[in-house]
Amino acid sequence: MRFSRQDEAAIRRALLAWFRRNARPLPWRKSADPYAIWVSEVMLQQTQVGTVMPYYQRFLEAFPTVADLARAPLERVLEFWSGLGYYRRARHLHQAAKELVRRFGGAFPRDYKQLRSLPGIGDYTARAIMSIAFDLPYTLRDGNVARVLSRLMALQGNLHQLGFRRAVEAQLGGLLSPRRPGHFNQALMELGQTLCLPRVPRCAACPVQHWCWGYKSGQPQVFPQPRPRRAVESRYLAAAILRQGRRVVMVRGLGEGLLDGLWNFPAAFGRSRAEALASLRHKLAGFGIPPLALHHSIAELRHGITYRSIRVHAYPAEISNSFRKKGLRWFSVSTLQRAAISQLARKIARQVFSRG
Repeated sequence: MRFSRQDEAAIRRALLAWFRRNARPLPWRKSADPYAIWVSEVMLQQTQVGTVMPYYQRFLEAFPTVADLARAPLERVLEFWSGLGYYRRARHLHQAAKELVRRFGGAFPRDYKQLRSLPGIGDYTARAIMSIAFDLPYTLRDGNVARVLSRLMALQGNLHQLGFRRAVEAQLGGLLSPRRPGHFNQALMELGQTLCLPRVPRCAACPVQHWCWGYKSGQPQVFPQPRPRRAVESRYLAAAILRQGRRVVMVRGLGEGLLDGLWNFPAAFGRSRAEALASLRHKLAGFGIPPLALHHSIAELRHGITYRSIRVHAYPAEISNSFRKKGLRWFSVSTLQRAAISQLARKIARQVFSRG
């Protein structure tokens, strides 16, 4: 199904007029600076707007320009990212900032291919910068936009299907405002985030209701079809709280390729509590740490990472002599909440050290 040129123009006008009246005053909309837009787009990947806003403002206060970000140590960048998750995004931001300074003098190129050549900048992010910062005619397709287009066209399928993606992109190309592509893309995303909601769409307030075949069907919520989900996997994690006074030992990464850029309590996974504890003892031995009596858990909690549902047990041990081992680092307990540690480590620390 395709709209006529007249309908495309009418939908475009209605959507842009609605956006002018109803756009939320989000902080990244106050600037056309490609750096600020880039940071917001990276933070918003798989993260809710409300979660991102305070992180975004603190991040730009700490690193107001590309050059400031490029000069900063990675550890400091990760500190300001800590709690947002998907930490590879922060490492790519840092790497790309260095590349922007080295190759482009700190300025963003107005060229799609050059943007794509930077670490962590994929098709979507490059298109967002090109359209929103430079007002160039590039379409944007995220989950919100796909949902709006799927309902407008009563399009069957989901984003995992190539035919569905191509149909959405074809319709986007016809709808895109050539004069205000940045505002148009933001308007579509705003519509998906505020009115064209996944389960209970607010059709009565929708500016494009008149043209929407999903609305006319009486069941707009069935478009698009749900994506297939990976089954939740239950895991156990044993974490060692190795203390000497008010200091604790931390290690980079969690295991199984998770949280590699952040500090965590030494930990190991298992299919049972006993297996996780045995794996932890083996891991500590690999660091050259003498055998420890890790018998009684002092904290238990649950944590989710991607498809994993993790049951965590924390085991304390006092270390009589300070040591330095490659891959390990001592942290003062008082600095943990502002250090570049994972959200899981933060949760463990709150439970363990709130008891004194």
